[in-house]
Amino acid sequence: MCGIVGYVGPRSALDVIIEGLRRLEYRGYDSAGVALIAGGKLESERRAGKLANLEAALAEHPMSEANTGIGHTRWATHGAPTDRNAHPHLDCTGSLAVIHNGIIENFARLRAGLEERGHELTSDTDTEAVAHLLEEEFPAADGDLAEALRRVCRKLQGAFTLVVTHVDAPDVVVGARRNSPLVVGRGDGENFLASDVSAFIAHTREAVELGQDQVVEIRRDGVTVTDFDGNPATSREYHVDWDASAAEKGGYDWFMLKEIEEQPQAVADTLLGRIDVAGRLSLDEMRLSDEELREIDKIIVIACGTAFHAGLIAKYAIEHWTRIPCEVELASEFRYRDPILDRQTLVIAISQSGETMDLLMALRHARDQGSRVLAICNTNGSTIPRESDAVLYTHAGPEVAVASTKGFLTQLVACYLVALYLGQVRGTKWGDEITSVVDDLRAMPGKIAQVLEGMEPVRELARELCEERSVLFLGRHVGYPVALEGALKLKELAYIHAEGFAAGELKHGPIALIENGLPVIAIVPPPRGRNILHDKIVSNIQEVRARGARAIVIAEEGDTTVDAIADHVIRIPSAPTLLQPLLSTVPLQVFACELASAKGHDVDQPRNLAKSVTVE
Repeated sequence: MCGIVGYVGPRSALDVIIEGLRRLEYRGYDSAGVALIAGGKLESERRAGKLANLEAALAEHPMSEANTGIGHTRWATHGAPTDRNAHPHLDCTGSLAVIHNGIIENFARLRAGLEERGHELTSDTDTEAVAHLLEEEFPAADGDLAEALRRVCRKLQGAFTLVVTHVDAPDVVVGARRNSPLVVGRGDGENFLASDVSAFIAHTREAVELGQDQVVEIRRDGVTVTDFDGNPATSREYHVDWDASAAEKGGYDWFMLKEIEEQPQAVADTLLGRIDVAGRLSLDEMRLSDEELREIDKIIVIACGTAFHAGLIAKYAIEHWTRIPCEVELASEFRYRDPILDRQTLVIAISQSGETMDLLMALRHARDQGSRVLAICNTNGSTIPRESDAVLYTHAGPEVAVASTKGFLTQLVACYLVALYLGQVRGTKWGDEITSVVDDLRAMPGKIAQVLEGMEPVRELARELCEERSVLFLGRHVGYPVALEGALKLKELAYIHAEGFAAGELKHGPIALIENGLPVIAIVPPPRGRNILHDKIVSNIQEVRARGARAIVIAEEGDTTVDAIADHVIRIPSAPTLLQPLLSTVPLQVFACELASAKGHDVDQPRNLAKSVTVE
């Protein structure tokens, strides 16, 4: 969850680090800090609050020019977000500094031992114990900072990324990772460490992915990677195919607004290159053979938050197109209920960042039980794709806002592609049927753009409702997960009570919540043919409106049946029922963003949340 930057090179280390932290502030914004090696001394500054607080402190008390340094933005786990709990943490001598992402589970025992040996720890964090352990190990390792860190890592339990600098090793920054993201940026006479490539993308697009339990040393002239025992370790280099401008706001007030507007292109990019010259689906990251896929007799989708809602929608498509039973599980609950898994189970793991800790642990449990795992992910080189048997990258580009938008839509498209591919391999869908669905998918970017063009009434409605304390969402079939997603966005951004319900469950309890004037947003399925889903949700709308609710309806263009029963109608283009979430979700994103903005909230960095949940 925390943002990490390390640098060695000819530039001003402070400038590089602050620029990188600014790009990573969405990962952690409870506090920020830097440490530099300058003129044979270690200098450090840290402040609670957002990065601007640190920058103000640096302006008041400038640091020395330096070419080696580390920086951090924190999302608090152990200890409140205060100056003394901010990173970097120093040892007793002030010679070394440590920054950390993750949780060190055995820190209490380690801390007790350090205090018994005379160390004075001044923070409430788990991280500070590492600084003092390194203080002990550095002399024992004959001044080899990487070896000292390897020795410390072997004592640690939990998930962590650690980045360290030492005054007696001024030409090197050392990092280590276990179950937490860390990537190397390779430059010309300079090298970078970061928790996300966006931190150094302005300087280099050449990256190196680090494997599990590895230690990396970066110097001006090279990068060295070993395992925790000091053995040389292999790493994979890759090229980042987006540039610095893709991580900037581009004139929008919020990254979230920019990312909402990017959804037509993001969906188009997810579809790009998926059809081969023979007209068949060809998923080039699919490392599972056709024979292996034909053996599958059960599919389990695992995900968290917004990605879980994508999985709920995927279930409808997977079962409809493949006739394979499909379950959808919250990753945080998955391994604790002792799920039934075997070699014939395909587990689909969905994550925007590829570093979601709950999901990673669930994935590893599935693999331990022999299941095959397919990842759907947006971040090249991240941990979850690397530990899966196959991966489908969504190619959505960087998503900075904490509340996922284009990440969700592209996950949906990827899920549809996986379902169609399984149908193709297993023979449950004819080629012309698959082509027809793919053609419908290819029409979606234009239809999403059409939805976005008509969003001003939605913004006006959001501003009008900004003082409401509760909003309910109703849906049926694939509209039910859309209702859940709409409610989640409002909770994340506006901090008000919001719930999504399966509309058929209203009379089983939730209808008791309806009172005069309560906004209820209903997602209406297409009316074409004898769509019983459509008729039933129209009845549900009438039920809540009869009890005084303010009915806000998302319905297809031309669906006149909703006009008489809705206080507000939000129109979307026509689409097949299974694909309608690609359109019906967009107004709910815009609504939540505008309502939160009207309430004066920070839309990109909602309170208590971080973009990537890298601790359990």
